[in-house]
Amino acid sequence: MDHLSRRSVLGGGASAAVLLAPPALAQERTLLNVSYDPTREFYRDVNAAFAAARRDTARETVRVRMSHGGSGRQARSVIDGLEADVVTLALGHDIDVLAEAGLVARDWREAFPARAAPYRSTIVFLVRRGNPKAIRDWGDLAKPGVGVVTPNPKTSGGARWNYLAAWGWALAQPGGDEAAARALLTGLFRNAPVLDTGARGSTTTFVRRNIGDVLLAWENEAHLAMAEFGAGNVEIVAPSRSILAEPPVAVVEGVARRRGTLELARAYLEFLYTPAAQAMAAKHHYRPTAPEHASAEDMRKFPNLDLFTIDDVFGGWAKAHAAHFAEGAEFDRIMAAR
Repeated sequence: MDHLSRRSVLGGGASAAVLLAPPALAQERTLLNVSYDPTREFYRDVNAAFAAARRDTARETVRVRMSHGGSGRQARSVIDGLEADVVTLALGHDIDVLAEAGLVARDWREAFPARAAPYRSTIVFLVRRGNPKAIRDWGDLAKPGVGVVTPNPKTSGGARWNYLAAWGWALAQPGGDEAAARALLTGLFRNAPVLDTGARGSTTTFVRRNIGDVLLAWENEAHLAMAEFGAGNVEIVAPSRSILAEPPVAVVEGVARRRGTLELARAYLEFLYTPAAQAMAAKHHYRPTAPEHASAEDMRKFPNLDLFTIDDVFGGWAKAHAAHFAEGAEFDRIMAAR
């Protein structure tokens, strides 16, 4: 074979190799998801699955970074400059605050299905083995000698759900009114020796520091504590009536547009509604908005509870915040009176 022929064969082989090789992945892109405390384990799985999906469909490498903390504090951090592409927070009011700051669209609830809440939860009690204080319902939390562990409603979204669940229960009791609800919450917080800034901190206080007789917890956080510390050490008690917690999500458009991640951020939150992510939500003890995608075994963990919504009892988050959590509102007055 002469030099020209040999070069043609080698050149043809190189061209074939190029044609057969898979297209190279684009340079890594990053997202920052600013979330609330008890979502760490869930988003660890979601982020890996989303990255794999983008690798397969968009031929790009995506890394999702996380920030966790009390929901109210997280919202404040974004306003103060934390460059979140998306927020996945504990309650709608915290995203409304971002909308007022011009970082999130004012119609963010309409941007995704189910009022932009891809999974739900509720508030339950975690008690010591054998439930030695016989804690069965919200009224038991105000009894003398019962140590209650809950985060601070000023910084924690979970704590606000705790507070409103107790208030709504009191209103629904025979003869229940605002005065009865105020008395219950005053007794509850009188029994609270520690107010951590977030839900995960309160879980640590209860299960690791062994403080308190009952932890007011997200349902998913209670199940996680059971799995980590063993059913022989703690037990879940479901109250007779609780609140339907709807943790919402939103694109922080003011940041994502500047960073060039707007489309990717939307795709990430849309992924939360896929069958795979809905199944993950149930696996991590959240109530999926599309339960048909979860396994029957995972769905059996969720008891059929009497749940009310914040709109039903409080008229939505704006009214609830103004009446209970704003400066000088009910919570401040309760803390002053306890």
